[in-house]
Parts: sequence; structure tokens; C-alpha cells
Amino acid sequence: MMKDFYASPALIYHAGEDVLRRDIEACLSPNPFVECIVFECCDTGKLAGYSILAHSYSAEYGMPCMWIEDLYIRPEYCSKGIGMAFFEMLDERYRSGPVRFRLEAEPENTQAMALYKRCGYKILEYTQMNRVNKAGEEMLK
Repeated sequence: MMKDFYASPALIYHAGEDVLRRDIEACLSPNPFVECIVFECCDTGKLAGYSILAHSYSAEYGMPCMWIEDLYIRPEYCSKGIGMAFFEMLDERYRSGPVRFRLEAEPENTQAMALYKRCGYKILEYTQMNRVNKAGEEMLK
């Protein structure tokens, strides 16, 4: 599923095998900053999608923050309520914190953007920037 997600037009960066391997290792490890959730179809028991969450802190709000790093639902399971159920689960699971959830989305991914807006997410009116240091560049090769 990760290969499908990272090869899709939903992302600017298309991760290589090493990145995907490290992501899976982080999800399976006791890493306190990473949480992986797998969606299973109730009717068939088949895997319908997944999400990777990154626990963080927001100095802007002075409280914990959760980044929704990946949210992928297989095409045949889209528009079946899985995305909405995921966001409802997050609200329930983290009702005492973190209180700020963040995600990134490509504006062209209109189906995802519509879901996020229905779930109360708002577009931030500033530009986010990033930089990878030399050690990170080596890891991405």
C-alpha cells in the first residue's frame, strides 16, 4: 500500500525503497514518535488502507501536535466512510491530547481535500518550507 501511495499523484515526493523500508521499520518498532494504523474492511477482512502518525509538539499552541503523515485508502474502498471513521477515531483516542492535528495535501487531490474540510481541517495561509541536511540527503539516495 505504501508503494501505491508514494507512487500516486497525491504526493510531490515519491519515496524510494529505502525510505519505505525505514518507514515500515519505524512503524513496527517501539518508536514513541511514530504510530501506524491499518484499516481493515469489516466485510472481507482485507486491508483497505493505512495511516502513519507522527507525534510532535506545537510551540505555536504550547501543546502536543499530531502530524498525519500518510493517509492512504485503496481506491476500491474510497467513499465508503473509512476516512471519516479514521478522523472520528483520532478525535476519540486523543480527546485529552494532542489538540492540534496537521496534515499536508495536494490541492489537486480534490477527494481528499473535500474529506479533510468535512472533518474540520482548514487550509493554513502560509508557506511551509523544509530542508534536508547532508545526513538526510545520504539517506534519501
